[in-house]
Amino acid sequence: MMDMVADKLVQKYQQSSCEQLWQERAEIQGKPKSEREQQAVQPMHDDPQMRSAFITRVAAPIANKMFECGMIP
Repeated sequence: MMDMVADKLVQKYQQSSCEQLWQERAEIQGKPKSEREQQAVQPMHDDPQMRSAFITRVAAPIANKMFECGMIP
């Protein structure tokens, strides 16, 4: 499950344009997570090793895309 979520998230960032990411960022600010999102994330809140593996897997691709898009300095 964690691998599937990580792969989907990395793929989303790699395939999205900067404009799409900025638009989505503006739309989701302040909105609560869906029940499905909460269910997918809950095991990572409960298991520090799973959370660490997930972050290790997604951090570099997402950070690189955010840097390219000017979302982080």
